Amino acid sequence: MATKKEMEVVKGVDLKRYMGRWYEIASFPSRFQPKNGVNTRATYTLNEDGTVHVLNETWNDGKRGYIEGSAYKADPNSDEAKLKVKFYVPPFLPIIPVVGDYWVLSLDEDYQYALIGQPSRKYLWILCRKTHMEDEIYNQLVEKAKEEGYDVEKLHKTPQTDPPPEEEGPKDTKGIWWIKSILGM
Repeated sequence: MATKKEMEVVKGVDLKRYMGRWYEIASFPSRFQPKNGVNTRATYTLNEDGTVHVLNETWNDGKRGYIEGSAYKADPNSDEAKLKVKFYVPPFLPIIPVVGDYWVLSLDEDYQYALIGQPSRKYLWILCRKTHMEDEIYNQLVEKAKEEGYDVEKLHKTPQTDPPPEEEGPKDTKGIWWIKSILGM
């Protein structure tokens, strides 16, 4: 089997411009998210120490599930957009740190859409500032993912409503969505 080339990562990302709300347009199914999750989104907030507060939300059976974490540059001396993201699981009893890679593979100059992946190519996200993305842009990001060695047949479009849900909704405070997703439900 041929070895995969090193992925090309965006350089010189302005973290302040990257902050805010991003809607998941498509992703590879993950055991960390419910299979029938909708309105999945991420909100990033820059902390005073230069790290990023991460809030990932998804709605499942009308209830809002969420997990909070933090992100930081993998190599503070590099201008590559390679971040580490840390969550504590399970969300209802945060004791086990889980760290993953968050590599920005594509980002438009206006910071309106992004392609996010990681070196194992097991996870992939297409994000947008709006709940819907033009087909032409979506197809360009899929092509970029394919060029980077991703099996884009695994991409699953995330249902988004317009307008998106309110900031707060009925919460899944017991972390049931997380347990179901780990069990593949």
